Amino acid sequence: MVSTLTLALLAALLGVALCVVGYRFFLVLLPIWGFFAGFWLGAMGASMILGTGFLGTTTALVVGVVVGIIGAVLSYLFYLAGVVIVSAALGGMLASAVMGALGLGPGLLTTIVIIVSALVAVGLSLLLNLQKYVIIVFTAIAGATLIVLAAMLLFGQIAVADLQSAGGLLQPIFQGSWFWGLVWLALVVVGVVIQLRTSAAYAFTKGDYTEGWG
Repeated sequence: MVSTLTLALLAALLGVALCVVGYRFFLVLLPIWGFFAGFWLGAMGASMILGTGFLGTTTALVVGVVVGIIGAVLSYLFYLAGVVIVSAALGGMLASAVMGALGLGPGLLTTIVIIVSALVAVGLSLLLNLQKYVIIVFTAIAGATLIVLAAMLLFGQIAVADLQSAGGLLQPIFQGSWFWGLVWLALVVVGVVIQLRTSAAYAFTKGDYTEGWG
């Protein structure tokens, strides 16, 4: 019980920070985002190939960690690589959430939709120069997801084991109840609005990233 409570509180605190100030800390967090985005892509890819739940097997966990480390290193060395990884994860996460909400688990159709969505997100981000908005939406989604999962853990709606066997972190939110899905959506919108307002005069660039990391 204590471990679950601790996990929920840490997730909630991190979620609030990401949801409302994620873009402002992007310079420092890019390698970290690269790790988590790579972790999600690797673990999700392994789970789709194996036909198991997200982090449902040790193999998926190991693959996620390895790809996450690669993503962190690439994000540290190359700004554009970090943007691509984060954009791909955002597109894939949104597609996974939609498929999960429709009750569609791992399978060929889900795999195709996630891959296509990831590629479209990367293309839109690079071609239309939408990196800032991709970062804002990604951090708002990540923060909202952590906040809602923390609340569901605290209220006994899910257990840690449910997260390990689920098809993704968003799946328990939409499969548990539409109430939690609406709360998640509201938090995403609030996070995006707050970040857009607080960062209206702030534009994070490749030059800032290079200067900051040296």
